[in-house]
Amino acid sequence: MARKSCNGIKKKAILLITLFGIISLLGDVIYEGARSVNGPFLKTLGANAAIVGLVIGLGELISYVIRLLSGYFSDKKGAYWFFVFIGYGLLISIPLLSLSGFWQMAAIFIILERIGKGFRSPARDTIVSHAAKRVGTGVGFGISELLDQIGAVAGPLIFAFFFMGFGAEQKGVADYQQGYALLWLPFSILMFVLFLAYMKIKTPSKLEEEKEQKKDEKIPRVFWHYTLFTFATTFGFVGFALIGYHLKANNIVNDSQIPLLYAFAMMVDAIFGLIIGKAYDSIKARQKKEHAGLLLLVLMPIFTATILPLAFSLSVLFVMVAMFLWGIVMGMHETIMRAAIADMTSIKKRGTGYGIFNAVYGLAMFMGSAIAGYLYEISIPIMVMILAFTEIISIVPFAFMRKEIK
Repeated sequence: MARKSCNGIKKKAILLITLFGIISLLGDVIYEGARSVNGPFLKTLGANAAIVGLVIGLGELISYVIRLLSGYFSDKKGAYWFFVFIGYGLLISIPLLSLSGFWQMAAIFIILERIGKGFRSPARDTIVSHAAKRVGTGVGFGISELLDQIGAVAGPLIFAFFFMGFGAEQKGVADYQQGYALLWLPFSILMFVLFLAYMKIKTPSKLEEEKEQKKDEKIPRVFWHYTLFTFATTFGFVGFALIGYHLKANNIVNDSQIPLLYAFAMMVDAIFGLIIGKAYDSIKARQKKEHAGLLLLVLMPIFTATILPLAFSLSVLFVMVAMFLWGIVMGMHETIMRAAIADMTSIKKRGTGYGIFNAVYGLAMFMGSAIAGYLYEISIPIMVMILAFTEIISIVPFAFMRKEIK
């Protein structure tokens, strides 16, 4: 009877992971599709590289600061579903970009989408973590990321194929607006699936084993070393908006090919996210330590530093190699980094853990994006060298983290 009950709970866990994977898939169709063209769109509206870097960075900063608050209050009030509904509801700002006629309005909508991400992320990750604990955190988040990235590939492809239908290489404001208007349909479907997930499993914490629920509530020291490492390595990880701006400003590829490159990176992310997640679980099982999988993160600063000179070159081949590595790094961000928080924190502190981690992550994204955009206007080689240096610095907290794990 107990085994039958356990199998029933596992099926519910898989169902929840799958439903949130579909929700993330639709969400990525919307906001990853938009992110693949936001940089060029802002340029079309008259913004320069510094403004693009500032808008993207500010959006990330606000998003991750909100995650600190939403993570804490979702734990304190147990209001995980409330924050998830509010957060996904704000995705409406992306199809509303179809109404933007100047860069200031577009910037507000882009930042609003990031605010929504801030509301939903800690609560969503906490809900998924309860289910992932039943199937393996790396694999659970890997499955979620695989479905997520199908949407991340589809979104940019929608824009790419839509733009190809217009014929002209350079697109105008109206072309971008019509592209954003296509996203009303996936937004409507997303909200329906989210409501379905809520109706199916209203109390996700019951999916987690009792021994996990009794974990020590104190946040462990390895969490803080891990968070410092994340800050340093994320600082140098340049977002696609600035890369897309670089590609358009230097006519390296045409406007239709920019979202195709982003779709390629997202496809790499989807494939390697699941592979990395499985490797993460395997290392944990082999060493019989919850935090052992974090050792895989040593690859992150190496790949991130390599991306910089390639992505900001004038060679299409180098840019493609950069996008391949960029996708692998994103796969690590979305699987190992999220799974690790579930393994480090107790059930009562998980939303707080995700909130702290995401706030630090966002601060790094803001500072890195804003500085990268500013330095881009001055000197691309200087920008590359400074950001690459932060990847070297990240080895220090990684060494402390490794010592803690050992």
